[in-house]
Amino acid sequence: MNTTTASDHERYAWIRLSLEPNLGADAARLLLANFGLPHQIYEQSVGTLNRFIPTALATQLRSTLPDELEAKIQATLHWLQSPDQHLICLADSHYPSALLTLADPPLILYAKGDLSQLQYPGLAIVGARSATESGKKNAYDFAQFLCQQGWSIISGLASGVDAAAHQGALAAQQAHSTIAVFGTGLDFVYPARNRTLAHQIAMQGLLLSEFPLGTRGLPHHFIRRNRLVAALAKGVLVVEAALKSGSLTTARFAADIGREVFAIPGSIHSPLHKGCHQLIRSGAKLVESAEHILEELQPTQPLLQNIIPAATAPLSNAQQQLLDCMGYDPISADHIQLRSGLSTAQVGSLLVQLELSDHIIQHKDGKYQRR
Repeated sequence: MNTTTASDHERYAWIRLSLEPNLGADAARLLLANFGLPHQIYEQSVGTLNRFIPTALATQLRSTLPDELEAKIQATLHWLQSPDQHLICLADSHYPSALLTLADPPLILYAKGDLSQLQYPGLAIVGARSATESGKKNAYDFAQFLCQQGWSIISGLASGVDAAAHQGALAAQQAHSTIAVFGTGLDFVYPARNRTLAHQIAMQGLLLSEFPLGTRGLPHHFIRRNRLVAALAKGVLVVEAALKSGSLTTARFAADIGREVFAIPGSIHSPLHKGCHQLIRSGAKLVESAEHILEELQPTQPLLQNIIPAATAPLSNAQQQLLDCMGYDPISADHIQLRSGLSTAQVGSLLVQLELSDHIIQHKDGKYQRR
């Protein structure tokens, strides 16, 4: 399902499913796996739903919504009328495949700006809010250089290192630039001092959040934001961080899901470098220049369109439909089936055809990727 073509009926169902009280993400994904898209879940009887969720919750899904929840959904649908504001659903071709490596990928994402930013390889740059001038300059310079080399810079819009990284990426003046992941709804900018920066990113990059409109910042929201920053990126660079910095949480999330972690060393007497030194002792790669990051990541990047001629075999409508559903990041056959709505047999047959015609490749972990 594409956000630009989805009906209000479909969007309504996705928003409602994500806002249902007492319906956890695991239960929602279980229902999606068994019934298809959200509007199909809401068409099921209480008895059928009760096979997967408690009776009280099944009854809730078949009941009229409370006025407050209905008003939230209608406000979101109104927000989506702006051409630069988007709802990215789990079955959408724009949904970042990188997030599927998480144990709890968001059902929906709210986005403002240019969705094509999600197609570029991303590097996260994070660090202390109370960064030194040297730390902010490092974040700015690394971001600007890496953006010029084809990378999209991902961070959390916090003060200090995050803001400097976003600014450096914008200064590179590339078609791709930066993605800011919010720990609030997209109608709140936190911290408020970065409101102008957020507006610039919305114009030249992308703002992204898993939190519904109207959600204010709470401490645990920013931990959830950090896991998205880590998952969206191929690697995470920590510029400056104290021992209890939230940036270390981002680095741990990255390491847990197989992303590279980099850290810039500093003075052994500086509290803002003790976190970086701890990461290095734990196995993070020490970097002194942006070239060190490129040496680690560039050989593995799937920028094949620059070195491999485009496949020339003609595509059938069904093949093109499946290819569009895949997006550009590695994706499993199960998630392709969810996005396309096709049967397992149809998806399997089309994947074989596309692989034989050199339009896709299959990685060692079984996931598929467009050439």
